[in-house]
Amino acid sequence: MVTPSPATPARSGIYYFAQGWQLMSLPGIRRFVIIPLLLNILLMGGAFWWLFSRMGDWIARLMGHVPEWLQWLSYLLWPLAVISILLVFGYFFSTIANFIAAPFNGLLAEQLEARLTGKALPDSGVMGMVKDIPRIMKREVQKLAYYLPRAVVLLLLYLIPGIGQTVAPLLWFGFSAWMLPIQYCDYPFDNHKISFPTMREALRRHKLNNLQFGALVSVFTLVPFLNLVVMPVAVCGATALWVDRYRHLSVSAGVR
Repeated sequence: MVTPSPATPARSGIYYFAQGWQLMSLPGIRRFVIIPLLLNILLMGGAFWWLFSRMGDWIARLMGHVPEWLQWLSYLLWPLAVISILLVFGYFFSTIANFIAAPFNGLLAEQLEARLTGKALPDSGVMGMVKDIPRIMKREVQKLAYYLPRAVVLLLLYLIPGIGQTVAPLLWFGFSAWMLPIQYCDYPFDNHKISFPTMREALRRHKLNNLQFGALVSVFTLVPFLNLVVMPVAVCGATALWVDRYRHLSVSAGVR
């Protein structure tokens, strides 16, 4: 059972996202940002270049499913179709990038936490990261197992005429806004060996603030150039959130 923090700061998810931009440039932290940043630039840059080269055809196909009674709303549904494609593929590509960069994101979260608290974790550093790679990748598989069934259900909604062009994009955005805090807050939680279910329970206790954080990360994932740097920003923001709000959780609460 997760116990609430006795001194939870009254700060929003917007605050922690803004903090991420500042924290990633701290002296001593920048060098741990480099590898996640380069991986994200390569993967997201290449993925979005490929996406934009095919988007016109996909939008035409998606709009082809609009029923006749909604044709008069085409001028509104077309932007929703564009946003839908960006949301789905933006989150899909960021999931792949985070899976590959997971060990380096965990190291970044570890080093930033030590900087913010003045206390280094046991087995911290690059060698500790190498030793923990099997555990880290197992955790990424857990996140995928949580994400994929829900994502498939939402993607099937896109095949329903009318709903696929109106309701589904909104539901996907809300789903992404929830999944992104799970993705990025998991790095400091996992560094302390707190289980995945315990982490989800803790995040639900401050769901509105975490949705604010996730919504901003999701929006920045869609913006060209900004989406190339958003991954280390989100890791830093989520680590600051951990330090302020969740650090009190005992490791024994999450023994796996």
